[in-house]
Amino acid sequence: MANFAKPRAPRFAVEVYQNEFLPDGGRDVHAVVTVTASGGASLARAAGPDAAVVVMVDCSGSMEYPPTKMRGAREATAAALDTLRDGTSFAVVAGTHKARDVYPGGGRLAVADPATRAAAKEALRRLGAGGGTAIGTWLRLAERLFAADGPGSGAAVRHAVLLTDGRNEHESPEELAAALAACAGRFTCDARGVGTDWEVKEVTAVAEALLGRADIVADPAGLAADFTGMMAAAMGKGVGDVALRLWTPLNAEVRFVKQVSPTVVDLTDRRTGAGPRAGDYPTGSWGDESRDYHVCVRVPAAGLGQEMLAARVSLVVPGGPATVPGRGATDGGVPAVLSQGLVRAVWTDDLVASTAISPQVAHYTGQAELAQAIRQGLEARKSGDFDSATAKLGRAVQLASASGNEDTAKLLAKVVDVVDAATGTVRLKAKVADADEMTLETRSTQTVRVKKS
Repeated sequence: MANFAKPRAPRFAVEVYQNEFLPDGGRDVHAVVTVTASGGASLARAAGPDAAVVVMVDCSGSMEYPPTKMRGAREATAAALDTLRDGTSFAVVAGTHKARDVYPGGGRLAVADPATRAAAKEALRRLGAGGGTAIGTWLRLAERLFAADGPGSGAAVRHAVLLTDGRNEHESPEELAAALAACAGRFTCDARGVGTDWEVKEVTAVAEALLGRADIVADPAGLAADFTGMMAAAMGKGVGDVALRLWTPLNAEVRFVKQVSPTVVDLTDRRTGAGPRAGDYPTGSWGDESRDYHVCVRVPAAGLGQEMLAARVSLVVPGGPATVPGRGATDGGVPAVLSQGLVRAVWTDDLVASTAISPQVAHYTGQAELAQAIRQGLEARKSGDFDSATAKLGRAVQLASASGNEDTAKLLAKVVDVVDAATGTVRLKAKVADADEMTLETRSTQTVRVKKS
């Protein structure tokens, strides 16, 4: 059993990369905001356990075909339980066309120790496959377990893992969307598809809505290693519910806010008000890591030589008893500001200055286009529009090559024959393995960091 030491809450730093110069009449200000969290003083809640985890295992009938899927799921969940820190609150949910908390049961969470891990593994051994698939019901049960009184109540980090092998056939898309809306902001969730009979859009929708990571495990034999890695990452989180707060001046408009590394996630529509001209965008829980965000603000036009603060970007955690690095305790109900950076706008008639593009902004604009080109190319291929598929996937190859995204380039090469990567000249492969196509689609939003000079 891996027994991780309790992590210290991270210390946050914000760096802003932009070209602040605008031409006469220019209004759109772009910036890449790099947020880095590293070990620092404690930001732990004064009361309550640090982390709570719910593992949702698909137990529908298709998990028995072949039997290695159900066996792999049981073994993977057991491996994940061994990775939990002692004292972590946890539960295991069996998902079919309904949801059942198979351990500890009773609508509550257990506290991880040798005895509860052994009992949970015994419950796992009794799991069998049968029934349908309704992922929204699994997520709603997880939300109730996180919210229940008792162990896990008020946990700073609430993390779920969802495993499925099939399509969400026993509830409507609207029901799944409603469940995701109800769970958003309540916990984060990593989602995995095992085999090749599941729907990529459903699994990635879960991860994107709940600020987790989606991936494919084509061979059930790889589940245990994958689950162990996911749980180790979750145990490394030191603070949850961190928000990116964006303040903008009067008459300014936020055009978009996107996470662009390590994956592309559009946060624009997830804004919640945070006072006059300010809004919060959720980022989920953090350990020691770095992420990049692309912000675009449309400001009122100003005269040549003038400058203004186009945006103030802050990292905040919700109000409550907390200790902020370098600041001490915050008052209950007052959000703690962890770090901040400034986005500027300066109007100039210097053509060279105003037409330069920040390398960071250019890089991530290309990475977002890469993800879109892959999705559109695969959709066109599935629909039989091979000319459009060739053009889109060719553009994706070109972007992956230019940005140094070698992992995505390797995945693309399993779907197309690359004639010239620099120009995006490709030919569609006549036969593509389902696993290769699904892996490319699932990982299409994964990006590489820009090389900073």
